[in-house]
Amino acid sequence: MIIGVPKEIKNNENRVGLTPAGVAELRKHGHTLLVQAGAGSGSGFDDADYAQAGAQLLPTIADVYGQAEMIVKVKEPIAEEYPLIKENQLLFTYFHFASGEELTHAMIERKAVCLAYETVELPSRALPLLIPMSEVAGRMAPQEGAKYLEKPLKAAASCSAACPA
Repeated sequence: MIIGVPKEIKNNENRVGLTPAGVAELRKHGHTLLVQAGAGSGSGFDDADYAQAGAQLLPTIADVYGQAEMIVKVKEPIAEEYPLIKENQLLFTYFHFASGEELTHAMIERKAVCLAYETVELPSRALPLLIPMSEVAGRMAPQEGAKYLEKPLKAAASCSAACPA
C-alpha cells in the first residue's frame, strides 16, 4: 500500500502522523511511504530521519494526497484539505465526527474511507488509541488550570476581593 504522511496544517498542530520508526516498520512490511517535506519538524524529526527510515519525501501536501492510497494524520482534515481527498482514499486520523457536521458532509462528498482513531476497539472494548490521549489531557488539565490562575493572564479578575494578589 502507498501510505502518505502530510504535514499537519491545522492551526497550532505540531505533531506528525508517523514517526521515522513507524515509517521503518511499515517499510519492513512492504509498504511505500510518502512523507511531505517538513512533516515531522514540529515533533523534532528531520526530513533526513524519514529518508533514512525509507520514506520518499514529497514537496507538497497535494503531492502526498495525490499519490497515496492511505493518509495517516494526527488531526481531522480541515477545509483546505477536502479537495485533495480522492474517492476511496483511506484516511486514518482522529475525526471526532460527532462535533463536525461540515467535516462529516465533506468526507461523504469526497467518498473517502474514514478510519477514526477514536473508534478503534480491542475485543475487550478498550479504546487503545484514545486512552493515551485522554491520559495526556488528564495530566495536563491541572497544569493548564494553574496557568490561567496566574496574575499575568488576568484570571484574578474573576476572583473576589478576598483573593491574594
